[in-house]
Amino acid sequence: MTAPLVTILDDEPDIRMILADALEDAGFRTMAFSRATEFEAALKSTTPDVCLVDLGLPDKDGLTLVHRLALEVGAAVIIISGRAQVQDRITGLELGADDYIIKPFDPTEVVARVRARLRKDRAAAPVAVANTAEFNGWTAYFDRYVLEDETGAETTFSHAEGEVLRLFLDSPKRLISRAQMQETLGGAAGESFDRAMDVRISRLRTKLQEDPKNPRLIKTIYGAGYIFLGDVSWH
Repeated sequence: MTAPLVTILDDEPDIRMILADALEDAGFRTMAFSRATEFEAALKSTTPDVCLVDLGLPDKDGLTLVHRLALEVGAAVIIISGRAQVQDRITGLELGADDYIIKPFDPTEVVARVRARLRKDRAAAPVAVANTAEFNGWTAYFDRYVLEDETGAETTFSHAEGEVLRLFLDSPKRLISRAQMQETLGGAAGESFDRAMDVRISRLRTKLQEDPKNPRLIKTIYGAGYIFLGDVSWH
């Protein structure tokens, strides 16, 4: 089994090195970034399990990035920041962070918090549920977040993208409204939820090699919702 991937976003080189060394010694894979733009570019082809995010970034507001990660990526988000005020912690957690660690920190504590977060995610995962679906030349492996095409080439998808894909595959050729998506996937209805769904569906279409102007599998029914037109087999 592939080791969990932890991304580190911090503009201080020493912090990135300390965290990467501690996490890799503990058996994790890591990727480190100094700027939010570099990190966001990597997300287009990488699916982290845990994101460690500093709020004091040189190019973007860290809290805005945390909110986006929580909505769109689906990875666990742990803030590591020098901002020790209670209100900063409350705001970070309310925007979707799973944990908040204040600098200076002990690297072993960070490792322990990452492990605890992954244990919690595994414990919350449903049991005795089919995890492999075949449809229109594709195979989706939900146990390892991978799409495989007819040639055997693999593309990873995030937990958040997987939630939407599973919803479609569970109800093929049936209209799924925005209200149904919100009820099933959770989260507050409104512009933020709608935007997050648009982003996830756009990414799924790209990974399924859909023509954005005329998608074959995930059809938008304007004003009503979406229909997945594939033939699905679960096992």
